Amino acid sequence: MPDHKRQPSDRVVLLITILLLLSGIAFVYSASAEFALTRLGDTEELVLKHATRAALSLVLLVVISRIDYHILEQLSRPLLVLSIVLLLFVLLSGTQLKGAARWLDIAGISFQPSELAKFALLFHLAVRMTQLDVALWDWRRGLLPLLGWIFTVCALIALQPNLSTALLVFGLAMMLLTIGGARLGHLIATVSLGAIVAGVYAVGADYRLQRLAQYLGKENGSVESYQLQQALIGYAHGGLFGVGPGCSRQRDLFLPESYGDFIAAIIGEEYGTVGIILLMVAYGALIVRGAAIARRATDTLGFLLAWAVTLVIGWYALVNLAVSCGVLPTTGIPLPLVSYGGTSILFTAAAIGILLNISKHGNSADA
Repeated sequence: MPDHKRQPSDRVVLLITILLLLSGIAFVYSASAEFALTRLGDTEELVLKHATRAALSLVLLVVISRIDYHILEQLSRPLLVLSIVLLLFVLLSGTQLKGAARWLDIAGISFQPSELAKFALLFHLAVRMTQLDVALWDWRRGLLPLLGWIFTVCALIALQPNLSTALLVFGLAMMLLTIGGARLGHLIATVSLGAIVAGVYAVGADYRLQRLAQYLGKENGSVESYQLQQALIGYAHGGLFGVGPGCSRQRDLFLPESYGDFIAAIIGEEYGTVGIILLMVAYGALIVRGAAIARRATDTLGFLLAWAVTLVIGWYALVNLAVSCGVLPTTGIPLPLVSYGGTSILFTAAAIGILLNISKHGNSADA
């Protein structure tokens, strides 16, 4: 019989993850240096924090990759309940920033519960879909209980307010349910209901209406419009091969969130279209390898968990790049493993650790 303990994880996934984390440190340093010097008095303060989090993320990835993913059968519900409690706590006493309460400060560490919630929700859906004693197409006993979890998490995220993340998490959940075998008619009805609720919620605040108007080309004076214009200037300035590392002009306090949600524009300016294409190739390779890991999974749980991780990374990368190019309305979605921010990097790395453990079991079965 094969030795399950000695089979390697997917080396391609591990290598790409390490490359993205290391590249992210360089990207964040370049994008944040001027801001850090002007606002904090030290060009290296932000990048040192980011590098520390990247290193912790890599350690977390390695540790989790050695833990059997079947442990989620016992942990998925407690993790989901914990994330819901934290989302409720955010609404009651979360840290306010730019009019939204999305962070908790725990022992001096800023923590974004929605990052935990998206993975906890998808992982629990995967676990429950393997444990159901009825078919998923059974509306009342199969699908409806799962929809209860989905709408609860998405509603709490939307109330922060963070409609873009809520919509993205909802979409990811619908895709996972599709992969798990839910009836298309049931999902269409659910998505239609979600779209109606989201539409009513979207027009319920002036700033959301301004974002929509800016996206439709009817509002040019908003902060979001300015941010997009500066991002597009960065892309145009970069051209095919870019202006070179550390030579961005848009990072000099022209582009808001230059080291966060809009870091792709700085990458495009400094490394050009070629750099963006290489970045897309890296994410594309992660998606392809993630799909392959799902296909080789030894059980349904591994299959669904692998798809959950792959969908999150793929769609977050796609949405972030689309937003920075103006294809989608401006949202606060980070570029996975690259954008500045500890919570997103830590949980994404942890999820990739689970993906690597699934691949290890698949390799063992093939051995």
